[in-house]
Amino acid sequence: MEPGLCCRAYLLASRLWSAISKALFAEFLATGLYVFFGVGSVLPWPVALPSVLQIAITFNLATATAVQISWKTSGAHANPAVTLAYLVGSHISLPRAMAYIAAQLAGATVGAALLYGVTPGGVRETLGVNVVHNSTSTGQAVAVELILTLQLVLCVFASTDSRQTLGSPAAMIGTSVALGHLIGIYFTGCSMNPARSFGPAVIVGKFAVHWIFWVGPLTGAVLASLIYNFILFPDTKTVAQRLAILVGTTKVEKVVDVEPQKKESQTNSEDTEVSV
Repeated sequence: MEPGLCCRAYLLASRLWSAISKALFAEFLATGLYVFFGVGSVLPWPVALPSVLQIAITFNLATATAVQISWKTSGAHANPAVTLAYLVGSHISLPRAMAYIAAQLAGATVGAALLYGVTPGGVRETLGVNVVHNSTSTGQAVAVELILTLQLVLCVFASTDSRQTLGSPAAMIGTSVALGHLIGIYFTGCSMNPARSFGPAVIVGKFAVHWIFWVGPLTGAVLASLIYNFILFPDTKTVAQRLAILVGTTKVEKVVDVEPQKKESQTNSEDTEVSV
């Protein structure tokens, strides 16, 4: 192999690794902060027991902060359900999605561990582990988590879609998370995020109904992705393009950039026909 070719390959690999490592660290950091501050708001301090409104507002602010921090670097998923939704909608490759989810779970575990370490023993209790409340059945719990995550992921897509908006999605996504907590706390403690449930469960070792907080959110995320990407705002990606994005042989940006060019060329041709 020629030295020049080797040098170019090395530079390309270095840039690729730099971009991926930054994105993974952003997902790790954003999810860790989300879990630390969000779960911290549900701890039962004797002097001031948390209210539903306080918890919802804290999760709102934690989400907005996490999104603002990682939006430009990784897309601000901070949630395995969101990552799965992006994978289903052909917005991310399978290898990147798997790496994102691993980083999110690691960040959530570290965030929960830090919270556990700085919290007095009498306040830790179960560290905000999601459980089923108020005689809610497991089927009802799954359905609630599905619906809560469905609205969250739809909001994420609508807030980050460059065809709809160019501003920061932090405020709107945070509002969606707060909305879910105002209802979901009474049923399941409101997860909408498998990483949020996973981190505390690992630290305190409680996995009794943990599966609910994977099945419900992930199912809701898939449905939301199908609704948004194939019904509400369908794109023109071909099957070949979707497969190329899935395996990571092409970037989403390259596929997206082709569409405006096609539309522009069609408009120009129409204008030409009219002028003639």
